[in-house]
Amino acid sequence: MANMNILSLFGGMEVFRESLKEINIEVGYYYSSEIYEPAIRVANRNHKDIIQLGDITLINEQMLKEMPKIHIIGFGFPCRNLSRTVINNPEHNQGLEGKHSSLFYEAIRILRRIRKYNNPNVLFLCENVESMPNEDRDIITEFLGVEPVMIDAALVSAQDRKRYYWTNINNGEISQPQDLGLVLNDIIEPFENVPKKYWYDKPFDFHGEDKKVCATVHVSGHDILKRVNNPKFKSATLTSCRGGNTQKKVFQNGKPRKLMPIEYERLQCLPDNYTAGESDSARYNMLGDGWNKSVIVHILKHI
Repeated sequence: MANMNILSLFGGMEVFRESLKEINIEVGYYYSSEIYEPAIRVANRNHKDIIQLGDITLINEQMLKEMPKIHIIGFGFPCRNLSRTVINNPEHNQGLEGKHSSLFYEAIRILRRIRKYNNPNVLFLCENVESMPNEDRDIITEFLGVEPVMIDAALVSAQDRKRYYWTNINNGEISQPQDLGLVLNDIIEPFENVPKKYWYDKPFDFHGEDKKVCATVHVSGHDILKRVNNPKFKSATLTSCRGGNTQKKVFQNGKPRKLMPIEYERLQCLPDNYTAGESDSARYNMLGDGWNKSVIVHILKHI
């Protein structure tokens, strides 16, 4: 399939572009809207053809009218106000009316303008968290006009990651990927390759080799930050790491440690060192916020 023009909103480190590359869809023009500078740098290092548009709120009708025919729009808008992973936090749990997740309506604005001025049959792919309230899910469904498909990246990776996908690709008829049966042991580095800074030199409680959360490390913070994953099981869902001890943890060689950025990349099915060149904190953030490449590849194969 040759010379498809793409508009990627909230493009991040451009897993969408990497996915198109994997299935050999030839790209003509590739436009990306993103404001997080480390993600922009990673996207540009890995893909030389990206045209950066900047802040989505500054994309105006004239810019959209001047674009060549757009064939696919992709957007995974911010989930920070939709996810229920932060408990009893009114500022966080504002749904589609929250400061971050309300950017969904900017994506809808642009999708409607593309349909009006550019391509009435443009394909779209929208992604967000499965943990959102039903009322927010239903609003998104009403605006996009298609029912979501829930796909858990656990089928194609060593990470539990349930997400909703709204798309008109193949009229929204998207199959489930094959279960590859991957666990953390399939993607983690040998312990001797792990630098000292990733290991915890703190007391911990071991809960047993048959437990998914097989240990609790004594660090400050909420219970979820103390959980150490058994390498015989899958990782918990990756999230951005904006604060101490928020990296996912694994029990290896008799003690707990943080997963490394390269292991986050593998959990998101990206090439090793895709995000190299940025700080660890920036890499964790963009990988936690990003799409799972193998799921996106699977959906795009339905074109």
